[in-house]
Amino acid sequence: MRYFLCIILPPLAVLTTGRIGAFLLSCLLTLCLWIPGVVHAILVTNDYYEERRHRQMLRAIRRNRY
Repeated sequence: MRYFLCIILPPLAVLTTGRIGAFLLSCLLTLCLWIPGVVHAILVTNDYYEERRHRQMLRAIRRNRY
């Protein structure tokens, strides 16, 4: 769903990740030209999902460790 938002409304997709600074940058990039805003939103969204997977993996490791 967020990747769909990245194409339609890039700043909103970035805002749903909870990164305010990236949101402001995405607004600026989207106002200048649409494509840089979309690319930035995709990168931020991908990083959000990667960080989430990393946290889940750490939780699973910690559970099995103790």
